[in-house]
Amino acid sequence: MILSDIRVPVSYTRETLEKAVFRAAGKRFRIRSLRILRRSIDARRKPEIHYVLKLAVNEKDPVLFRMPEAACPEERKEAAVIGSGPAGLFAAKALSEAGMRVTVFERGRRVDERRADVEHFFQSGVLDPESNIQFGEGGAGTFSDGKLNTRVLDPDGLNAYVLNTFYEAGAGENVLYDAEAHIGTDLLPEIVRNIRNELIAKGVTFRFSTKMTGLTIRDGAVKGIRFIRTDTDAAEEEAVFSRVILALGHSARDSIRMLKDNGLSMEKKAFAVGVRIEHPQEMITLSQYGTFDYEELGPAPYKLTAHAANGRGVYSFCMCPGGSVVNASSEKGRLVINGMSNSKRDGRNANAGLVVQVTEADFPGDDVLSGVCFQEKLEEKAYQALQGKIPVQLLKDFYLDRLSEGFGEVLPDMKGSYGFARLSGILPAPVTEALMDGIRAFGRKIKGFDREDAVLSAIEARTSSPVRILRNEDHESSIRGIYPAGEGAGYAGGIVSAAIDGVRTAKALVEQLNREETWDCSGN
Repeated sequence: MILSDIRVPVSYTRETLEKAVFRAAGKRFRIRSLRILRRSIDARRKPEIHYVLKLAVNEKDPVLFRMPEAACPEERKEAAVIGSGPAGLFAAKALSEAGMRVTVFERGRRVDERRADVEHFFQSGVLDPESNIQFGEGGAGTFSDGKLNTRVLDPDGLNAYVLNTFYEAGAGENVLYDAEAHIGTDLLPEIVRNIRNELIAKGVTFRFSTKMTGLTIRDGAVKGIRFIRTDTDAAEEEAVFSRVILALGHSARDSIRMLKDNGLSMEKKAFAVGVRIEHPQEMITLSQYGTFDYEELGPAPYKLTAHAANGRGVYSFCMCPGGSVVNASSEKGRLVINGMSNSKRDGRNANAGLVVQVTEADFPGDDVLSGVCFQEKLEEKAYQALQGKIPVQLLKDFYLDRLSEGFGEVLPDMKGSYGFARLSGILPAPVTEALMDGIRAFGRKIKGFDREDAVLSAIEARTSSPVRILRNEDHESSIRGIYPAGEGAGYAGGIVSAAIDGVRTAKALVEQLNREETWDCSGN
């Protein structure tokens, strides 16, 4: 029996759950098993705050995902995975469970070395283009809020498969059921390391500081990949692979250009750009939860959407309770920002991306990478504004289009150097106009959101990939043997969705291999 929309107090107990089950079922009975499938917060009726649960009662465990076994000969049981973000890690995990020999190529460094590189960048401003917040083991999500946004429906068990993997690697039990479970950037590196060690124990090979530079293609099919070591001056090498999962991050622009030059079919895709906004976390929590101080709930998040007068959609993105704004650049001469939170979310500020939809009308032209060029130009403007420091402006000065001279009560919480600049000189005019409308609308939803001393910073430009690498029902691209997956390929948006897409792509690859083997054996 699956029961949805079960409302219980924040301080619920097992007895509370059972009573709620009996009310929903309309009868009392012996409960043999009770499992929380999903948990979210409902604070719409302050001062009452409740959890809303989805429960499995007297039911077997949710459907468990199982990879099909690769039935092809041993010499064909080999695949490369490009990238070790969520899509790449989970694709490698799924392939190994199917009996495949897997090699993961990652241009960045191992997560511990990468963390040191990121801290060095924050302190010195010296960027390592191959090891930073965007590139390295675990992908961009490793240095973020670490939210695991989950899906309500999970008929194939993939959501449970991904969340159980995180739980077994060291995440808290709440990742198994919270609608927006949070891990934190201080804990994610250890979890990523544990997943990697589990995969190594299963025979997966990892090659870090190894950047794909080209493809070997014959008769429309991939035959190998070319790569260089980014930590040495060694010459380009080549490895033979006829099955390659492309689990690129959305910041791997050089790789996308190389793939385009090799004839891989792709298309432009809409995305969003904007700013980060910071408020006192106490103000956000008070507005969201009222006077109640539930320690278990922690700092309050928010999700906001609005429709601007110029027709643009405005929405909050990657909201970080008790977090910091970070310089998330990965290319010299270009600047982009993001937000991140530690597990306790105990920073003084709440921050979130406030972004505006941009479409092909904003980056017209025949070039499929015109959206990438659009992003790059905005990031170059952001960098040039203060020669690599994060550009900051108070909200009151943003509306008046003037340079801020000091802060109010809201002091920025940032990783990386920053200074005052006019953000209108960085953002496209339609985006600036839409942000102004959106913030006014959000001020009517959250008291104090439009306060004059709220801190804005720029530029939030990598909300999602501006391209989609085309693939068929087998997840195969226009070049046979290449399987695009995850955020960089344009098929996901977040840690869990990228991981799920990596698993689905691995499954499609194995099923295609098995069909080909059956076809060959039949003599047809």
